[in-house]
Amino acid sequence: MKKFIYILIGAGLLTLSSCEKDFFETDSPSAMDISVFKSTDLTEQAIGAIYNTFGEDKSFRNRLCGGYMALNTDIEYCNKGSGQAKESAIYATSKGTGDLSTSNGKDPWAYLNAAVERANVVIDGICTYSDTTDATFKYLLGETLTLRAFCYLELVKLWGDVPACFKSFDGKNLNDLYVYKTDRNVIFEQLRKDLRWAAELMPWSESCPGKANNYTGRPSKALALGLLARMDLMYAGMALRPNTFTKGGTTDCSVQYNIKDAADRQAVYQEAVWACSEIIKHEDYKLEGNFEDIFKKLCADEVRYNQSEFIWALPFLDDARGQVLCLSGLKMSDRTPGHIINSKFYSSGNKDNTKIQGMIQIVPTFAWDFEDNDARYAVTVCPFQWEYDNGSGASSDPSAFPGSSTSESKLYQKLGDASSIYLGKFRIEWMKRTWSTNEDCIDMPVLRYADVLLMFAEAAIGSMEGNAPSNLYGLNPQEQFDKVRTRAGLQPKPLTMENIMAERAFEFCGENIRKYDLMRWNKLGSQLQLTMERLANLDAGTGEFEGRMDSVYFTYKQDNSFAQSGNAYVFDKFVGLKKGDTAPADYDKTAGWIRKSFYEKEGERHLAAKDYYLYKEGVDVDMRHYWPIFEVNINASNGTLWNDYGY
Repeated sequence: MKKFIYILIGAGLLTLSSCEKDFFETDSPSAMDISVFKSTDLTEQAIGAIYNTFGEDKSFRNRLCGGYMALNTDIEYCNKGSGQAKESAIYATSKGTGDLSTSNGKDPWAYLNAAVERANVVIDGICTYSDTTDATFKYLLGETLTLRAFCYLELVKLWGDVPACFKSFDGKNLNDLYVYKTDRNVIFEQLRKDLRWAAELMPWSESCPGKANNYTGRPSKALALGLLARMDLMYAGMALRPNTFTKGGTTDCSVQYNIKDAADRQAVYQEAVWACSEIIKHEDYKLEGNFEDIFKKLCADEVRYNQSEFIWALPFLDDARGQVLCLSGLKMSDRTPGHIINSKFYSSGNKDNTKIQGMIQIVPTFAWDFEDNDARYAVTVCPFQWEYDNGSGASSDPSAFPGSSTSESKLYQKLGDASSIYLGKFRIEWMKRTWSTNEDCIDMPVLRYADVLLMFAEAAIGSMEGNAPSNLYGLNPQEQFDKVRTRAGLQPKPLTMENIMAERAFEFCGENIRKYDLMRWNKLGSQLQLTMERLANLDAGTGEFEGRMDSVYFTYKQDNSFAQSGNAYVFDKFVGLKKGDTAPADYDKTAGWIRKSFYEKEGERHLAAKDYYLYKEGVDVDMRHYWPIFEVNINASNGTLWNDYGY
């Protein structure tokens, strides 16, 4: 059972978002009251107010947890709306949409900045009033520094340059309510200091105090170091930036290095190597032996740090907030009564948002790119959804289900087509508890140990200007890279940037990482364009896809472990979606085989350009790396915010 509880603390802390002058008078009670930060319990409640922002509507509860923030890429896309990647059009407007921006200030920008504001209050309060020699206060300070750094990394990932505000508002100068948009390098440099400090303050998870002990939902030394490495790779990499930082905005922008000097970039890479090495030397036990078990444990609410590959998964309270699985999980059709699958999901209706929407889908070409025997393939790539035949004989071929009559109700995996391949890392059948709304409350993955291994290998190459040494801090970068491939059941590959780029795709598909990797490598635009060309070839069966099969062939096997009642059927044999597949020789002789067209339906191609695109037609992808700052936020900024990049 998850053990972190969101605490809605008293009015003094929750009025932090108020701009009323009376609140900030020195004789008024406030969150900066000395008594708050003299108590570890009250201080922990103040930190709870930061976590509370993560659970709000249009924060990490939904808009920042999947389907919106990190798509589209060369391996995954947002399929919200009519079977097309329509959400890509969101990134070409400065006004926002009802999904992302509202007139009441409840949007991703507002909540991330509110979390930063609350963190500032706690950091200043602890530093001013608390006993910072006390181990618990040291942990709480390190936790808050880490949470603030996490929020800033999200802000920079989504919007590029954002306001840099690293102190609490003391009420002495009302102009401090409005902070100007700032060159992101100022923020990166502050975060480098903060995260190193946080890593000094916090112990490893097994030594964290109280409820943070051995818990994936609270930061530890490993998270501070891991976020430092992640930030360093972003900082040392490339980004869309104004060629000259200009107050008021500019269209004179390009993808360029954040750090101009090569020696300075190398030093940042070296810091990332050090940070990752510290984690590896202490926590190498955290690499899960079986790739599927990483996500089975997540969906089953395994939050013990020493039993999970996750260094941090943003926590959601059972039966409260969080739509990770609902938005991004393996899809259930509207026909499927939720309670049929393992009794994990109860819903009174069949056509509301309590169903699993499957917003993240796999780009079909990516399904072809996996090596044979890669254990990550079956976990990640699911060319089907859960379907329910209520006994009316609705299935296309009831005889394909062994032991089932035409009139018998059955749960089964229904094959889709090339435009409906779903992400399989988050699945209702792996849950252990029940839920009844669209709030499934699965913790949101943020950082896991495999990422540390691959960041170490990548930073090693960067630290040596392209040639990874054989030993850094007593660790071999090639060996760390090999651990990830070995776990996937694959043979080692030479440690090169090209191989790291590919490996990160196979390892982290659907985990809100790929887009930001491509951005810092200056690969987003070129990879999207290349993928569109590959999709055209896949559709036509030309180029690298020459000889691909038009249809797929499969059989079912009965597995009632998936169903609460009645029979359940899953794929047994499956042919047609991998390089070199050929039609089964016994197709015409063996009962049970089903053949289905995968690329066409009634003469219409599933991958036709009019129905399938990864970015808005006519848009320069490399000028659309970020969301625009939404109009509602700009209008309320007193002139301190603006959009660049031609928005």
